[in-house]
Amino acid sequence: MARSYSLPLILACGSGIALISLGERSSFGLFQNDLVASREWGRETFAFAFALQNLVWGLGQPIAGALADRYGSARVLAVGGLAYALALVGTVHVEGALATHVMFGVLLGLAMSASSFTIVLSAFGRLVTPAKRSLAFGVGTAAGSLGMFVFGPLGAVLISNGGWAQAMLIFAVISLLVVPLAIPLQGRAPEGTGPQQSLSEALREALAYKSYVLLVFGFFVCGFHVAFIIAHMPAYLEDVGLGTALGGTAIALIGLFNVAGSLAAGAVGQRYSKSYSLSVLYLLRSAAIMGFVLTPISGTSVILFSCAMGLLWLSTVPLTSGLVAVMFGPRYMATLFGVVFFSHQVGSFVGVWLGGEIYARTGSYDMLWWIGVALGVIAALVHLPIRDAPAPRLAAAPA
Repeated sequence: MARSYSLPLILACGSGIALISLGERSSFGLFQNDLVASREWGRETFAFAFALQNLVWGLGQPIAGALADRYGSARVLAVGGLAYALALVGTVHVEGALATHVMFGVLLGLAMSASSFTIVLSAFGRLVTPAKRSLAFGVGTAAGSLGMFVFGPLGAVLISNGGWAQAMLIFAVISLLVVPLAIPLQGRAPEGTGPQQSLSEALREALAYKSYVLLVFGFFVCGFHVAFIIAHMPAYLEDVGLGTALGGTAIALIGLFNVAGSLAAGAVGQRYSKSYSLSVLYLLRSAAIMGFVLTPISGTSVILFSCAMGLLWLSTVPLTSGLVAVMFGPRYMATLFGVVFFSHQVGSFVGVWLGGEIYARTGSYDMLWWIGVALGVIAALVHLPIRDAPAPRLAAAPA
């Protein structure tokens, strides 16, 4: 039988894992120009590796979720931390584009699926009462956002002082902390949680439920937005002459303001409709992006945009994960949220890859920004019909 740990320790360790895994990943755009220059590639080669990482992360997330549901979150998280470190070390030491795609794209993507906040939130979902679950999801997401605040400037400083390779090796060592932090997150959802059904039955039920399918489609847009900004904004700022340091500052501000945004979203999800709240968030994202591209670029406009996007950045996560928990309960939450997150990562792949392709063909990111505006409006409309209530099977189950 797994040892029982206190709830504050579980939340602290889970938040630490989210801080490291998401924080390091959010700073990878800072490595783009130096890594490309050292390999003598075009920018689209790095963009494809980064896009592949996002896609593999999404493909692996339902599998990692199913393993966590079956064998417990701690084991999956520990393996993810080890793979994360190995992938970063491998990226430093390989030379060819294909090998980099394998290390930075495939292996690191799999590591992210096993060590990401998605697995952490599913563990929280088992241990926190429904009345406080949305707020707990906000805490875990805020920790990942704080990681952006920490690792954005840290990455910029490490790259400036010791070069991209040394910085990536230091990140590899830090990622090993995920292994001991995973220990208190032992356990899996008890068999008796929610209506009795197999994993395949749960998947079939979810994919036949309109609100869940709309949620899957809507989360694609979140992935598109956050991935293209993380991957391409630092290079974009260098292109317009604003320098590497401002890119690190922008990422840090996004992370810092999303701590408040995620906590606020978790609190809002406790009181108001999660689906309507998501519609508002996506509309505000479109407004923020539109304002940024229509305003003359400057250090001030970058800072204001970063603060605004930070408030809206991963604020979608506690609301989206909260909807999955409300619809289907915690029994298969890691798997079912993993499927939703796969859509997020398909969006991430498209955002990162399309950014590289558009830049290679036009020499500008302008078209990408406007695509982001349009997708935000579409996402706002998609979330309006989603029901913030248990799915029919769970609603009909005896209390």
